[in-house]
Amino acid sequence: MAYTLTEKYDRIRAAALAAAGADPVRIVQTVMAREFIGMHGPEHHFLDGAAFLAAYKNAGGGIDLPAALDALAERTRAMPGAMCGLWGVCGAAASVGAALSVIHGTSPLSTDEYYKDNMELTSRILARMSSIGGARCCKRNAFLALSIGAAFMREKYGVPMQTGRIECTFSAQNRQCLGTKCPFHAETVS
Repeated sequence: MAYTLTEKYDRIRAAALAAAGADPVRIVQTVMAREFIGMHGPEHHFLDGAAFLAAYKNAGGGIDLPAALDALAERTRAMPGAMCGLWGVCGAAASVGAALSVIHGTSPLSTDEYYKDNMELTSRILARMSSIGGARCCKRNAFLALSIGAAFMREKYGVPMQTGRIECTFSAQNRQCLGTKCPFHAETVS
């Protein structure tokens, strides 16, 4: 069945609201396995940040999750597909950065430390992605963005977001898979 982007966003939102646990990678992997998520595609721009927000809330973060997801959806709908190759900014990094911005209520006019922190988080994510290179992989980049984001939240704010061992189960579906160059490929993590 083909889903519109709006239908995908609705299903992602419902999954995030129902998610348990404070590990954003586990949350995203569970949703990625569902039939409405493609191997690649702009739905990941909402999915990645939604998993981050759900894990943050489940780790004790004080947010109104439904309102935060709505704000994130509005921001990520403006992100086109193929940002990584065409703009030099991966949608996973932008999504997790947008989620942090939603958590802190930052805007382009913010003068507090949170504005700086949003930039620091996305720059850490992009630096790690650039060290691996391409081709694109929405799964790999989600795992990178979310694991770095969870570590950032522990380090900067003491929020006990978790990440465990990450092994990709999608490599056979990705014609551009980097194989053992990917830190999450089954042969790399075993």
